[in-house]
Order: sequence, then structure tokens, then C-alpha cells
Amino acid sequence: MFERFTEGARATVTGAVVHAERARAESVTEEHLLLSLLDQEGSRSSFALAVLGLSDRRASVEAALGEARRRGGLTKADTDALAGIGIDVTEIVARVEGVHGEGVLAGARGNRRWWSGRRPFTAGAKGILEKSLRVALGRRDRFIGEEHLLLALTACPGVAADVLAEHGATYATVERALYGDGEQGRAQAS
Repeated sequence: MFERFTEGARATVTGAVVHAERARAESVTEEHLLLSLLDQEGSRSSFALAVLGLSDRRASVEAALGEARRRGGLTKADTDALAGIGIDVTEIVARVEGVHGEGVLAGARGNRRWWSGRRPFTAGAKGILEKSLRVALGRRDRFIGEEHLLLALTACPGVAADVLAEHGATYATVERALYGDGEQGRAQAS
């Protein structure tokens, strides 16, 4: 599959590993893929992110990702479902942090062992890479580019998709930004 990745898509995956290393995370997550996409310049995905205003709101995206980490990685749908049965996640997080320290549900990243090998990708991150292949094949593209990774991030349920949607980047809006409203838009984006 990786032989189909464009140079930009490979740079995105490599950048995700760098983000994981900086965060001292044990593995590469969907969040790291999203942050790496936000780093890209001059690509189709960076164009779509700029059109949707995410390039100018990176701090907001990072804050939303941090807040999800603080909740232990619960998505908005998870939080809403728990609220529906009377469980206030915000209150639980506050109580746990009051006893064990701020950010404890995000994981103790500083105490993790350091290794020289490659960081593994989480099942969710692997799912994004697989979904990007399906997105590319569905569009009849012969390659997998950063734009396919971005579309996959919006299509796969999880924290990254929630944060993107909160910032106006759904599958439909990203697809419209990339390809317009049909084949004419697809030709323009190529």
C-alpha cells in the first residue's frame, strides 16, 4: 500500500511519527496524523484546510485535541451518550484530576520507556491509512495523497473526526473544498 503514497502523504506519515516522538507518546495516533497534515504546506490538503479556515485556527484544533486527551480520549459522541444516562464526564475528570493530578487521564507520557525502534501505529491510525486507500480507490485515483488521508480522518469515527467536524471540516466540506461540486471541481483540484 505504501508504494502508492505520494511524497506528501509519506511526509505526513513521517511527520506524524515526529509529533508522537515530541509528545513522548508510545504510539502514533490519528491525532498525530491530523497535526502532521496541519504542518503541510503547498499541498491539496493544506489548500482544503485553508479554505475551511483550519490553518488559521490551529491553536483551537490543538486545544480541542488536548481537551479530548484530558477526557481520556472520549469522543463527543461518547461524552453525550454518557450524559444521556446521567454521567457527567467533566465532573469525573475534575474529580480524578483533583486526586491524581491534572492531565492524568491523558496518560503519563513522561514516564514511558524510550526505544530506538519505530513507534507503532494505533489501530485507529492504521484504520486511517487503510481508509485513505479506500477513499483513493473510490475516487479512481492511482495514488494515495495527503488529501485522501484528510478525507479518511473525517470519515473514521473518533476524536480527530470530532475535532475536525467541530471546526467545520466534515467529509462533505473537505471533499467540496478539494474537488468542487463534481467533475469540473475535480479537474480544477488536480
